[in-house]
Amino acid sequence: MKHILLTLALLSTLSAARAESEWVPLLDGKTLAGWTDAKGNPPAPGWVMEDGVLHRKEKAGDIISVKEFSNFELEWDWKVAEGANSGLKYWVKAFPKGGVLGIEYQMIDDERHPDAHKGDNHSTAALYDIKAAAPDKAVKPAGEWNHSRIVIKNGVIEHYLNGKLAVSADTKSPEWPEMIAKSKFKKVEGFAPGNGKLLLQDHGDEVWFKDIKIKELP
Repeated sequence: MKHILLTLALLSTLSAARAESEWVPLLDGKTLAGWTDAKGNPPAPGWVMEDGVLHRKEKAGDIISVKEFSNFELEWDWKVAEGANSGLKYWVKAFPKGGVLGIEYQMIDDERHPDAHKGDNHSTAALYDIKAAAPDKAVKPAGEWNHSRIVIKNGVIEHYLNGKLAVSADTKSPEWPEMIAKSKFKKVEGFAPGNGKLLLQDHGDEVWFKDIKIKELP
């Protein structure tokens, strides 16, 4: 019996180790390897790595992952300066009549930035311009670190903020096209195709990212 328990414990430990090893860091802490600008060139120098933290310090344009993703878990820490606006986008594609677009996890100073006051679907953790975040979301103020998580599995999207679910949506449901039809993306044919790149947004303000990691899901 003791041998069986030890074997089960070992298997459990190995399973946990394998699960942890599935996480892939998207920042190496020193460079922006794996990221480009919107044209496929190296990111502009306004994006700076500082002691393992990525800082959008000056005007630089958005940066986009080299790799595409479909189903995944994504986690990262972030903070914005007072009055700042940014976002992390996924399923990013280039559209002939829309430019480079994707679904956005909004990151903004809810208290000070005017865009956050245009509706709850423009506030932190929202599906930007598509679906509002919960009013009781666990957001920390500008200048403090927040922890965010996105889970996408078979078309179902979940945005978490500081350990709490903030918003969810099913892109295969009848409600999804209705929400898109009411959004700024209504004329973009093929928007949110189910796979694409990641994008860190330069919205003209200072923002910091760290510990970005992803786990692809079957």
